[in-house]
Amino acid sequence: MRTPLLSVNRRVRPVSERRPRTRHGDNMLAAGIMVLSMASFVVNDTAIKMVTQTLPLSEAIALRGLVVTVLLWTIAQRDGGVVWWPAAPRDRLMLALRTVAEVSSTLLYLLALQFMSIGELSAIMQALPLAVMLAAALVFRERLGWRRLSAVGVGFLGVLLILRPGTGAFDAAAVLALASVLLIVVRDLASRSFTPAIRSSTIAFYAALSVMLAAPLVGGLGDWHWPTASELLGLSVSTAFLAIGYLTAVAVMRVGEVGFVSPFRYTSLIFAFLLDLAIFGVWPAGWTWIGAALVVGAGLYSIWREGRLREGRA
Repeated sequence: MRTPLLSVNRRVRPVSERRPRTRHGDNMLAAGIMVLSMASFVVNDTAIKMVTQTLPLSEAIALRGLVVTVLLWTIAQRDGGVVWWPAAPRDRLMLALRTVAEVSSTLLYLLALQFMSIGELSAIMQALPLAVMLAAALVFRERLGWRRLSAVGVGFLGVLLILRPGTGAFDAAAVLALASVLLIVVRDLASRSFTPAIRSSTIAFYAALSVMLAAPLVGGLGDWHWPTASELLGLSVSTAFLAIGYLTAVAVMRVGEVGFVSPFRYTSLIFAFLLDLAIFGVWPAGWTWIGAALVVGAGLYSIWREGRLREGRA
């Protein structure tokens, strides 16, 4: 849920055309867009958590998913239309795998959100880039030196401090959150295996449609009712900020340098902790602060180290 569903296809720059250097002002603009994107995703989580206190989760997923599906359908039509049956067998397999992982991770994430604070769940999700980096090294044989491998270990230690297995803090919701992270890793690895023939808008549409149709799996249809005015307002806020999050997540990569703007992803933790306190009166425990610091520190180090490697520096 926290990773963008679509990436609009861009015109490819000819090899002979030199890429212009990103200006400092562009990077600062991109940083601002990234902060807006992270804030939007957290507001979306907050709104859906509030709505599902009275509205069945399955109904909230279905109604929000309907709007998102229509939006992505519109984008896909402008992008050449949805590819209903990919020509390459590998694309069909990867599309099926990615869709199943997307649906499962989204449903598990939203179930965990019902029982965990937004701050704790957000802190766990910050370990996702580290998990994807490790999985890519194992599956695609991407090089992962001992420094970044150590950072992965530190990040996972931070997750353990947040969850604290063997204590009352580690419950079924924590298991759901961890399962969601693992499934998102599967989703992201599958996304890297498509041929260029499959447009991102098609992948995004399949994901949104499948999540909407799978909504009854988290509670059935028995408790559905016509939403009240406050529930409709909450769903509208959730959908609007989810759309803003997707659009800004795409825009930020077109404006600034990845290495410069990526650290600003971690501002989502600040927004999550503040909204937890303001809306639900929840303040993270000391272990959560320590674990989050380790996760964020490991992520920032990995970004810095990757930048040095791209520059050809040891």
